[in-house]
Amino acid sequence: MELNPADIKVFLNHIYEFKKGVRRMVLYTTNKKYEAFAVKRLEKQHIKFIVQPVDDERINLFFGCDECIDAIRLLVDRPLNRLTPEEDFILGAMLGYDICMQCRRYCDRKARHLAS
Repeated sequence: MELNPADIKVFLNHIYEFKKGVRRMVLYTTNKKYEAFAVKRLEKQHIKFIVQPVDDERINLFFGCDECIDAIRLLVDRPLNRLTPEEDFILGAMLGYDICMQCRRYCDRKARHLAS
Protein backbone atom coordinates (compact mmCIF):
# COMPACT_ATOMS: atom_id res chain seq x y z
CA MET A 1 0.00 0.00 0.00
CA GLU A 2 1.32 3.41 -0.95
CA LEU A 3 0.56 6.19 1.51
CA ASN A 4 0.27 9.81 0.40
CA PRO A 5 2.59 11.84 2.66
CA ALA A 6 0.31 14.91 2.52
CA ASP A 7 -2.75 12.94 3.69
CA ILE A 8 -0.77 11.28 6.47
CA LYS A 9 0.71 14.63 7.52
CA VAL A 10 -2.79 16.10 7.92
CA PHE A 11 -3.91 13.09 9.97
CA LEU A 12 -0.84 13.21 12.21
CA ASN A 13 -1.33 16.96 12.71
CA HIS A 14 -4.91 16.31 13.84
CA ILE A 15 -3.59 13.83 16.42
CA TYR A 16 -0.99 16.35 17.55
CA GLU A 17 -3.62 19.08 17.99
CA PHE A 18 -5.88 16.68 19.89
CA LYS A 19 -3.08 15.57 22.21
CA LYS A 20 -2.12 19.23 22.87
CA GLY A 21 -5.72 20.17 23.71
CA VAL A 22 -6.24 22.41 20.67
CA ARG A 23 -9.13 20.18 19.58
CA ARG A 24 -11.36 17.97 21.71
CA MET A 25 -12.66 16.07 18.68
CA VAL A 26 -11.64 15.65 15.05
CA LEU A 27 -13.46 14.63 11.88
CA TYR A 28 -10.99 13.38 9.29
CA THR A 29 -12.36 12.30 5.91
CA THR A 30 -9.92 10.18 3.93
CA ASN A 31 -9.50 7.39 1.43
CA LYS A 32 -10.32 3.90 2.76
CA LYS A 33 -6.78 2.80 1.95
CA TYR A 34 -5.57 4.81 4.98
CA GLU A 35 -8.04 3.23 7.40
CA ALA A 36 -5.72 0.48 8.71
CA PHE A 37 -2.87 2.95 9.25
CA ALA A 38 -5.13 5.47 11.02
CA VAL A 39 -6.87 2.91 13.23
CA LYS A 40 -3.55 1.36 14.25
CA ARG A 41 -2.14 4.79 15.16
CA LEU A 42 -5.21 5.77 17.18
CA GLU A 43 -5.30 2.44 19.00
CA LYS A 44 -1.58 2.68 19.80
CA GLN A 45 -2.15 6.13 21.32
CA HIS A 46 -5.32 5.01 23.16
CA ILE A 47 -7.51 7.56 21.38
CA LYS A 48 -11.19 6.71 21.10
CA PHE A 49 -12.55 6.75 17.53
CA ILE A 50 -15.39 5.79 15.19
CA VAL A 51 -15.07 4.88 11.51
CA GLN A 52 -18.04 5.75 9.31
CA PRO A 53 -18.14 4.75 5.62
CA VAL A 54 -18.86 7.64 3.25
CA ASP A 55 -18.91 5.75 -0.04
CA ASP A 56 -16.96 2.97 -1.76
CA GLU A 57 -13.68 4.89 -1.52
CA ARG A 58 -13.84 7.19 1.52
CA ILE A 59 -14.40 7.05 5.27
CA ASN A 60 -15.12 9.57 8.00
CA LEU A 61 -12.91 9.03 11.01
CA PHE A 62 -14.10 10.72 14.19
CA PHE A 63 -11.66 10.70 17.08
CA GLY A 64 -11.22 12.54 20.33
CA CYS A 65 -12.30 12.68 23.96
CA ASP A 66 -14.33 9.77 25.26
CA GLU A 67 -17.36 11.98 25.99
CA CYS A 68 -17.37 13.42 22.48
CA ILE A 69 -17.07 10.05 20.78
CA ASP A 70 -19.81 8.62 23.00
CA ALA A 71 -22.06 11.50 21.89
CA ILE A 72 -21.12 10.95 18.23
CA ARG A 73 -22.15 7.29 18.53
CA LEU A 74 -25.64 8.50 19.48
CA LEU A 75 -25.82 11.47 17.12
CA VAL A 76 -24.27 10.25 13.86
CA ASP A 77 -26.18 7.11 12.96
CA ARG A 78 -26.49 7.86 9.24
CA PRO A 79 -24.57 9.74 6.52
CA LEU A 80 -23.69 13.31 7.50
CA ASN A 81 -25.69 14.80 4.63
CA ARG A 82 -28.82 13.23 6.16
CA LEU A 83 -28.46 14.85 9.59
CA THR A 84 -31.22 17.20 10.64
CA PRO A 85 -30.33 20.91 10.79
CA GLU A 86 -30.16 20.58 14.59
CA GLU A 87 -27.88 17.53 14.48
CA ASP A 88 -25.66 19.23 11.92
CA PHE A 89 -25.42 22.30 14.18
CA ILE A 90 -24.47 20.19 17.21
CA LEU A 91 -21.83 18.31 15.23
CA GLY A 92 -20.29 21.54 13.94
CA ALA A 93 -20.21 23.01 17.43
CA MET A 94 -18.59 19.83 18.80
CA LEU A 95 -15.93 20.05 16.10
CA GLY A 96 -15.15 23.61 17.13
CA TYR A 97 -16.37 25.29 13.96
CA ASP A 98 -17.00 29.04 14.10
CA ILE A 99 -20.25 29.40 16.03
CA CYS A 100 -21.56 32.36 13.98
CA MET A 101 -21.00 30.42 10.77
CA GLN A 102 -22.74 27.42 12.34
CA CYS A 103 -25.71 29.61 13.27
CA ARG A 104 -25.92 30.93 9.69
CA ARG A 105 -25.62 27.37 8.32
CA TYR A 106 -28.34 26.19 10.72
CA CYS A 107 -30.72 28.97 9.70
CA ASP A 108 -30.12 28.31 5.99
CA ARG A 109 -30.61 24.55 6.38
CA LYS A 110 -33.69 25.03 8.55
CA ALA A 111 -35.25 27.41 6.02
CA ARG A 112 -34.63 24.91 3.18
CA HIS A 113 -36.01 22.09 5.35
CA LEU A 114 -39.18 24.04 6.16
CA ALA A 115 -39.64 25.05 2.50
CA SER A 116 -39.57 21.46 1.29
